[in-house]
Amino acid sequence: MSETDRRATRPKPSEVAVDVPITVGYDGSPESIAAAEWAVSEAELRGTRLELLLAWPWTAQEVLGQPDAVAESRRRLGRQEADLRAQLSSVEVTALYRTGSAEKALVAATERSSVLVLGSRGLGVLHGFLVGSVTRHVLDRARCPVVLVRASEEAPGPAGEVVLGLDLDHRCDEVLHFAFESAALRSVPLRIVHAWRPPMGGDLAPAAAATLGKELATEAMQHFTGTVHPWQEKYPDVEVVASLLRGSAAATLVEAAGRPDLLVVGRRTRGRGFGTRLGPVAQAAVHHVRSPLAVVPYT
Repeated sequence: MSETDRRATRPKPSEVAVDVPITVGYDGSPESIAAAEWAVSEAELRGTRLELLLAWPWTAQEVLGQPDAVAESRRRLGRQEADLRAQLSSVEVTALYRTGSAEKALVAATERSSVLVLGSRGLGVLHGFLVGSVTRHVLDRARCPVVLVRASEEAPGPAGEVVLGLDLDHRCDEVLHFAFESAALRSVPLRIVHAWRPPMGGDLAPAAAATLGKELATEAMQHFTGTVHPWQEKYPDVEVVASLLRGSAAATLVEAAGRPDLLVVGRRTRGRGFGTRLGPVAQAAVHHVRSPLAVVPYT
């Protein structure tokens, strides 16, 4: 399917979504500029407004030379806002300047945003993302999906798929919804990766172990089908590619993900409490996967 055909068949975003912005954490760095550029395309896909958020930790009177620094940061924010408005003829762009810590400002933004987009500095194939303390703090506490965009000199073309790392041990409707919606908006297949492995230990003979492996693989596929089928009915135009692989969940996902248009993983929260730390799968994806990565909280 050509890009023209994909644009013609994309679902129309709801009118309500326009009032819920995609927010970009912006500080003038190359990482935040890469995040803003990615968010431009996402705002166009979703038909929602785009918001640039810059947080400054001190008031102008507290530090020598601070007034000039504040003025320059505001100028950079204004220039970026103007640049994005020039690119987005059909999407509203606004800029917000907040006094206070970036951590608090960005976490607060997740309460009123559909997606928060942050830049992350890449360290190459072996090391992946460099995640700073601010990003980690936000990932642990965000109330909406957080997308990490790697700043890179590379400009790979569209991979033509969204990949979801699916945890079948927990109900994660929010993660499935985001992944299916992302694939539908892009008119690309959704490849769902689930890793399973037999229980450790035991003194099974090779034949018995092989039989047990087949039974567990069949059970995993049945569980997978039961979990995914309701979402296939909601998004009938999304082609689903099942990838059930034997192995450790974190290592298997990193190896199998490749370079999709977007990789989606979940972060489990505890009821109404303020977040939890990233699980091992999300941590592995954050540090080693080079494509844009969405970390979606779910209860």
